[in-house]
Amino acid sequence: MGDIKLTTEVPGPKARMLLKRKENNVPVGPFNTIKTFAVKGEGALLTDVDGNTFIDFAGAIGTLNVGHCPTPVVNALHEQIDRYLHPCFHVMMYEPYIELAEKLNGMTPGKHQKKTFFLNSGAEAVENAIKIARKYTGRKGIISFERGFHGRTYMAMSLTSKVKPYKYQFGPFAPETYKWPYPDYSLERRGSNQELDEYLLKKFETFFLNEVPPEEIAAIIMEPVQGEGGFIIPSADFVQGVKKLSEQHGILFIADEIQTGFGRTGKMFAMEHFGVVPDMMTMSKSIAAGLPISAVTGRAEIMDSASAGEIGGTYGGSPLGCVAALEVVKMIEEQKLLEKAEAFGSAFQARFCPLANRLSQIGDVRSLGAMCAIEFVQAGNERMPNPQIVKEILAKTHQRGLILMSAGLYGNVIRLLAPLVITDEQREEGFDVLEAAIIESCSQ
Repeated sequence: MGDIKLTTEVPGPKARMLLKRKENNVPVGPFNTIKTFAVKGEGALLTDVDGNTFIDFAGAIGTLNVGHCPTPVVNALHEQIDRYLHPCFHVMMYEPYIELAEKLNGMTPGKHQKKTFFLNSGAEAVENAIKIARKYTGRKGIISFERGFHGRTYMAMSLTSKVKPYKYQFGPFAPETYKWPYPDYSLERRGSNQELDEYLLKKFETFFLNEVPPEEIAAIIMEPVQGEGGFIIPSADFVQGVKKLSEQHGILFIADEIQTGFGRTGKMFAMEHFGVVPDMMTMSKSIAAGLPISAVTGRAEIMDSASAGEIGGTYGGSPLGCVAALEVVKMIEEQKLLEKAEAFGSAFQARFCPLANRLSQIGDVRSLGAMCAIEFVQAGNERMPNPQIVKEILAKTHQRGLILMSAGLYGNVIRLLAPLVITDEQREEGFDVLEAAIIESCSQ
């Protein structure tokens, strides 16, 4: 017998009552993946108010690499709560903040001297990285990438590419932001992957001639693997080419590791796959097992360009977030979660690549570690996205006890962000549910 246990349809009677209260009291803007309410989480499992137990392949959108309620984190939080909750680092400092900064300075890519400070969310980390880049360089322009996602606050939203649901009718946006193409080898047909990389990198060089001079660009911000954009994985040549361009023109290179960091891709940080050392890095999501904290780590001379009081925030680097993050790092190391991420990706490829060979609606199966995706297209037309079939598949998996989410510019990608602590049995049970739903939907 598996870990999925369903006692009612989803949503069940208790969930339906809560949904009515939600409709009466919460605006429609905050979206919900599955129409029920959690009462307990453990590892890769979530139980709802009606007693249904699900396998979680969404992981709070990549926030729970160490799983729901990991014991070391919970114990550390209880100990911290008995000491103090929030003296505010800007009023009276506390050691966990310093200890976590030391840890991140040592483990992020590069042997140079680094410094780190903390905020509340990924969007805040992005906003502050941009502030620091502008302060350090004295330049204003920022380059991001098509299909990229960097958050919902105004600078972060300006850097984000997808219009709906993130930007529609929310303008005007921050000025002096520009977007470069990001390679999608599964859809773009321009010879080989190498030829596409060369074409785009050449296009970036002409951008400085046609659009804005490099002397006015402060930073390039890049997701090593695009998250909301559909788990698009670039080549090392492409990432290294962008870094080389930035170095040639004195432009800072910011790695947005908010979704890719802390073991998701089989390395602590995804940039390690590409042999690139960023000037700054933004982190959040899985840094603290679900507690709200984010970080900006960068070269010491860059980070010190902001004077006292120019960066920070009342709740930034809360003691609870710091002690949770320190335990997360220990768990990743002691439980060998990087190896488990690689094993998850290998099992995913072994299960779903053969399925892609059988079903013409599967346009691509891709993964980097446990950051896994299946892209769906119209049968007989591999360049036409098929978001409708994704909706059908997700509806089936949710009713059968597997929590999944979509991604991609068109919503035609199913993404997997399962906790890395998931057992082999839970992983395979989840794969069984997903595979059956795909076959059924593709056969209709």
